[in-house]
Amino acid sequence: MLNIIREVEERMRQRTVTPALRSALLTLAVASVLPFTAHADATADQLRESLSVNGQAMPVEQVSATPMDGIYHVRLESGESFYSNADGSHFLVGDLFENTDTGLVNLTEQAKNQERVAALASVPESERVVYRGVEEPKATVVVFTDPTCPYCERLHEAVPELNERGIAVHYLAFPRAGLDSAAATSMQQAWCSDNPSEAMTRAQQRQPLTGPADCDNPVAEQYNLGMALGVQGTPAIILPDGQLVPGYVPPERLAAMLGLDDA
Repeated sequence: MLNIIREVEERMRQRTVTPALRSALLTLAVASVLPFTAHADATADQLRESLSVNGQAMPVEQVSATPMDGIYHVRLESGESFYSNADGSHFLVGDLFENTDTGLVNLTEQAKNQERVAALASVPESERVVYRGVEEPKATVVVFTDPTCPYCERLHEAVPELNERGIAVHYLAFPRAGLDSAAATSMQQAWCSDNPSEAMTRAQQRQPLTGPADCDNPVAEQYNLGMALGVQGTPAIILPDGQLVPGYVPPERLAAMLGLDDA
């Protein structure tokens, strides 16, 4: 739809037109786009209100138009997403790709990345366990961790090197076995500690923590957040652009992914 405006602008550059005519042409182009945009928004709103399966309303959080005419992206409150036609009679589950001159672009993953960035921005630093080193970080990664996970332990051993490379590490809690597990208790103890980063290091080294676990802590909230953001295992590294990288990544490779090859 925006191509209509671009086409008009290009034609105006190729011809001699008066300012008045240029303004009139652009107004006409915008006017031709608005009905389509309004229709798409109205359909998305109607679909959000009416979408159901087996007569039961679906817990829809958001419906938005896609570049494909008549196809809408549906995001549920659980974080799951799929695609639907305008009346909700047909669904598509999977990723939507744009075929560009430079290759395929995963539009579904781009949308998920943006959602992760927005969701993590709402988590204050006071609710994270932070390792930033002594220098001002060049990049920050958020890691959903579990101190009973061997690869989390391996990643934690690399934190000093990551800090030296200018990479700050912010931990969020994701006890793989659930909120009733020993890992959840250990992380609650770390967050309740007077020095959470020191307590987290001890937990990652499999040293027992003896402090309380019943303070007001964000472990349950962060676990649920991880589930909503697509975390399925630990460590789960989220880059500044929202990309989710599952599993352990060596420091040099992570630095390269962040554009810090020469760090």
